[in-house]
Amino acid sequence: MSGLEKKFATKSKIVNYIINRESTSKVEISKELNLSMPTVLSNVKDLLEKGIIIETGEYESTGGRKAKSIGINPSYRYAMGIVITANHLGMVLVNLKYEIVKSERIRLKFVSDMSYCSQVADYAAKFLDHMNDAEQKEKLLGVGISIPGIINQEQKLVIKSHALKLENYSLSFLEQAFSVPVYFSNDANAAMMAEDMNTYQNAIYLSLNQTLGGAFCIGGNLFSGENQKAGEFGHMILVPQGRKCYCGKSGCADAYCAAGALVGESKDSVEQFMQLLQNNDEKAEKKWEEYLDYLAILISNLRMAYDMDIILGGEMGGYLSDYMIPLGEKVMKYNGFDHDLRYLKNCSYKKEASAVGAAKHFLQDFIKDVCADMYYGSYSLPTYVTVWNGEAFGLTTLVPVVIMLVVNYGVLRHKLKLSPLKFLRRTLNLRQITICR
Repeated sequence: MSGLEKKFATKSKIVNYIINRESTSKVEISKELNLSMPTVLSNVKDLLEKGIIIETGEYESTGGRKAKSIGINPSYRYAMGIVITANHLGMVLVNLKYEIVKSERIRLKFVSDMSYCSQVADYAAKFLDHMNDAEQKEKLLGVGISIPGIINQEQKLVIKSHALKLENYSLSFLEQAFSVPVYFSNDANAAMMAEDMNTYQNAIYLSLNQTLGGAFCIGGNLFSGENQKAGEFGHMILVPQGRKCYCGKSGCADAYCAAGALVGESKDSVEQFMQLLQNNDEKAEKKWEEYLDYLAILISNLRMAYDMDIILGGEMGGYLSDYMIPLGEKVMKYNGFDHDLRYLKNCSYKKEASAVGAAKHFLQDFIKDVCADMYYGSYSLPTYVTVWNGEAFGLTTLVPVVIMLVVNYGVLRHKLKLSPLKFLRRTLNLRQITICR
């Protein structure tokens, strides 16, 4: 990493550290990030002047001056996130602290035509009606849209989506329906992005929604694979010749571990199922035990294969936070190599995870851009005025050119005295020619 990249990285690291804490101090930043105090003081000063971070109060005195607590300025910028499913449209507004300011979920069946794109744009406009004035509009960085399927970012194309029944579907019409920048992402990748990537340097995200998806985070960055298919855990065979999967195969993990596996063909929602479970319904309890058992097998297989943290996310990830002990017991039964379950984590966001992650794309890019601008802006060259000076021109330009022409003329005149035959024989020294004679 170059010196320039290190400076960018340092400033970005400080900002991201502050974002993920309610408040902090310069001393704490220095200690936790292993940075020198002068480096921290310089960067914090720049960020305060820019308005990205603000002073939030004071710490209790330990005998000397009270230390100022600092935190991110959440209202400095915003981004909108949208998650598209087969039957719903989810919308969130996320501030610079990655907090959900506003959220809404609408029942809207997906159809692959222009009318759907117009509807999404209309709902988004109504959702953002409180940001109509010029100042607020400037604060909106863009709209991140999460879609279940394999996404080609460069071509803005859904290569394949079983959930939406799409293949090679252009997203250009949906992009054009908005007046702000638009970013598209796979739903599981977006959900992974919603997590603190500085905490989870290497992790697997299990997106347990109506369908089962997943994502890899390696070295703090998403890994999509050569064909954008990394993390398709839902179509790993869990039970050979087992239940029919929507993809056409039998025994896929999706048929056993997705949220849809709990409701089957009934018209009940997952929320209704969980209510039955809380009411000690026998059928629900039996199905839940079976669900946890299959999920434990999947978790154990992934842990053995990749040896990294596993985050349980999606709709079911939110519910599983209350059932980590029974799930953990089942996982330990299948995996005798790990002696604890600290690698098994709950997601930070529930239904909104994919929408939040898609929105974070703009917020994170903004932080990077601001850090770069602040670095370049910290350097200034003195102003100068160009003045014509004839004497300087003669000494630095005219005289050297005349000398060069005279020397070249003399050399060429000397060499051209040779006969063509001697020149071809490379007998170029006139003195040697005279002696030979």
